[in-house]
This record gives sequence, structure tokens and C-alpha cells, in this order.
Amino acid sequence: MAVDDLSLSLPAGEIYGLLGHNGAGKSTAIGMMLGQVWPTSGEVMVCGYDVTTQRKSALQNVGAIFEAPAFYDYLSGWRNLQILSSYTAPISDARIAEVVRWVGLQGREHGKVRTYSHGMRSRLALAQALLPNPKLLILDEPSDGLDPEGIHEMRQTILRLQRELGLTILLSSHMLNEVEQLCTRIAVLSEGRKVFEGTLDQARGRGNWVRLQASNFPGAVEELRRAGLISETRDGHQVALTQGRGTHEVVRHLVQAGFEVHEVALEEETLEGFYLSLMDGEREKAK
Repeated sequence: MAVDDLSLSLPAGEIYGLLGHNGAGKSTAIGMMLGQVWPTSGEVMVCGYDVTTQRKSALQNVGAIFEAPAFYDYLSGWRNLQILSSYTAPISDARIAEVVRWVGLQGREHGKVRTYSHGMRSRLALAQALLPNPKLLILDEPSDGLDPEGIHEMRQTILRLQRELGLTILLSSHMLNEVEQLCTRIAVLSEGRKVFEGTLDQARGRGNWVRLQASNFPGAVEELRRAGLISETRDGHQVALTQGRGTHEVVRHLVQAGFEVHEVALEEETLEGFYLSLMDGEREKAK
């Protein structure tokens, strides 16, 4: 998938979520940030440097888990970290021991990687990404394939790295629940284009959704649309208020129009609800 004129603003010290359906361009964008995918036009700037012409400077403060990390299964986790770090710059044993503690592999670092669980391999990949002491950590689907316990442990590790090391983290994921628990800011890609960027609170605050229970819900929706009080509806029991309108106006108008109103309550928007609504809107535009 081509990426079209993409620019992301990552505030220092925050966890930033990159969302989008399969094929939306997330992995392509990350591949270009890491100098593994070459753009056909334009430039890719990371940490103030052009990746295509100043790759070493651009990536000297970047650590990443991208696609499926490959390890030497017949060697220990420790030896893997020694070998992989030697490809870029020598890393001391003290630094390796430090990152092993950070990711929770202490006690197993000298075991052969072929004996590692999927969760332990994910921790080893995270340790490799942390070896150069990065300021920016890029994680492409870090919880992919993990069981619920592994997902929880990875989430807590990411939060601890951000909180205690002050890392700026770019997290690409299709697990909306994880993004909602980890990120403070997100961007959404669709067909290679950025269709939303903002804080998580801004995303969940969009739409102004209200749970409505009334006699003849379809008729009530039609009446509210005619009055200009709502802009959207979903799930057979939710409506989105028009900007500047309140629930008291909805109740008053429906009662005056002869509808029985059983419940009107503001619905806190979830990231999942926001994302699905946004994708529905993009599909409508494409028709």
C-alpha cells in the first residue's frame, strides 16, 4: 500500500498509536521510517534527519521491533543480543544485563532461544530494540500472537519504559483495546492517507453519542433528523447530537411530537466506536 503525504507529530515522552486496517499503510510507513522501504517521491524525516540520505544520523536514537524478529534459535538469548548488537555498534555486557532486567528476562537470558515461549521471544525482541539506548522506540504489533497474560505483561512493560525511561514510543497495532490503555495520542490511516490525528480524548469526544430509548425508534430518528437535532445513528439505539445541541432538546422535541421517551443518556465514546464510525465515513466517501 502506498503512503500519501504522511506526516506524524510525536510529542516527546508520549505513547503514540498508529491505527488502520490491514493494508492501510502502517507497516509501509514504519518501513520507510526505518530506511527499509524507499519512497518513490518526497522525503522521510526522523529526528530531524532525512532517512534516505542521512540514515545513520536519523536512526542513531531509534530502536524498533518491526515485522517478525529473527533470532538464532540454537544460541542463548544473551548470545543473540551480543551478535545482533555487533552489527551496529559494540554493546557492553553491563548494558545487555540492564536491558534484560528491563524486559523481565533475567534468569532465562542464558537459555537457548528455541526453548523460549512466544512471550519470551517478544521480550527478547524488545531487549534488542532497547540495546542502543534509544530516545524513540517504534513497536510494530508488539502484542501480536500473545495470550492474554502475555498481552498484559507486554502492556505493563511498555508503560514502565515510557514512565521510567521517558521514551517516546510509536506503537502500531490493530488491537484497539490495547491502544486505548496505552496511548495518549493516535493517528488513523486509511488507504495510505492519514484520516485522523489527535489525542485519545479528542477521538473519544467526537460524535457526541447519546443512548436513546423511545417508542418507534426509527420514527423518532426521522423526526430528530428533520429537526436538525441529530447527525448520525447506529446500533439501533444510539444517535449523535448535532454540534451545539443538548439531550434536553431531544427529549422536549420528541415528547412534543408524541413519542414516549424511556431513556436519554450520554454515551461515552470508545476508541472502537470512534474507529468504526471513522472507517464507515471513509467508505461512504469512496463510493
